[in-house]
Amino acid sequence: MKKFVTLTSTIVPLPIENVDTDQIIPGRFLKATSKEGFGDKLFYNWRYDKNGRPDESFILNNPVYKGKILVAGKNFGSGSSREHAAWALADYGFKVVVSSFFADIFKNNAMNNFVLPVVVTDRLLTEIFESVMKNPEITLTVDLENQRITNNATGSSESFSINAYKKECFLKGFDDIDFLLSKKDQIEEYEKKK
Repeated sequence: MKKFVTLTSTIVPLPIENVDTDQIIPGRFLKATSKEGFGDKLFYNWRYDKNGRPDESFILNNPVYKGKILVAGKNFGSGSSREHAAWALADYGFKVVVSSFFADIFKNNAMNNFVLPVVVTDRLLTEIFESVMKNPEITLTVDLENQRITNNATGSSESFSINAYKKECFLKGFDDIDFLLSKKDQIEEYEKKK
């Protein structure tokens, strides 16, 4: 996996609250077991009409808004525990999702798939939405090492929390297996002592 230290990107705003995993990736697409191809199905019921044509009013179909950061309304990723929701976000190209609240299972699934969930205050979330509606070219900077997110349009910045283990995995580009392999010498030394 590619290391994640700092990301500065334009954003895709999704100012909708209570987005559940079935809205992120509808259940009818869950038959596949490979992670590839789910980006095309991301927010499918909102993105496309009943004939499969793009709905031009939906944000992902608006070429003005692009970037590797999705900024969503409060309570993102609620509902069922499907990991496919994280697969769809990652396959689409999102590296970070920002919200003022995430469902715990979704948050863990996202981190396991190298999509960083960043929790901000309602105040900063509102400010980001206001900034991007005024200027779609604004950027956010997510500094994982220092655990800070900054709205570069206003200079507002907040700290965010992350599990120390997952932070190390992101910074080093490790999945769980890579992490264990990086500790191989220590594990072998421990085994010798036992």
